[in-house]
Amino acid sequence: MAMTFPLPDPMRRALDLAAEAARDGEVPVGAVVTCGGKIIGEGVNRTRRDLDPSAHAEIVAIRRACAALETDRLTGCELWVTLEPCAMCAGAIAHARMDRLVYAAPDPKGGGVDHGARVFAQPTCHHRPQVLGGVGESAAAALLRDFFAARR
Repeated sequence: MAMTFPLPDPMRRALDLAAEAARDGEVPVGAVVTCGGKIIGEGVNRTRRDLDPSAHAEIVAIRRACAALETDRLTGCELWVTLEPCAMCAGAIAHARMDRLVYAAPDPKGGGVDHGARVFAQPTCHHRPQVLGGVGESAAAALLRDFFAARR
């Protein structure tokens, strides 16, 4: 018998943010940065709204967390995101020196952590966070599936 566990608060918040992004016509991805268990940065995909291909939810959340802590390093922090980060976002996570990445749904097509470029596995990657995938996977996958189905 499969056991279900309640989602951690940061992932629940990331899923809420992903739903907001979908309502705004953006790909439904939400991200939250925590430090000491407290949310210090949030982000949603804003690529269309900002006309900026780098405005992924992870990048937005990392920028806000850095601003909140007034630093360019997020040592001791965690990133919670609803979709496996792409290579660009994985690079930002490594450069920010984040301790841990928790993501919900895998992205076999565009992911850069456990799929595709596998950024953290490269010998040129100077920092490798702890990675935990699949936390809230079914909820995140449903948001993505519904979003893209409505556009077909």
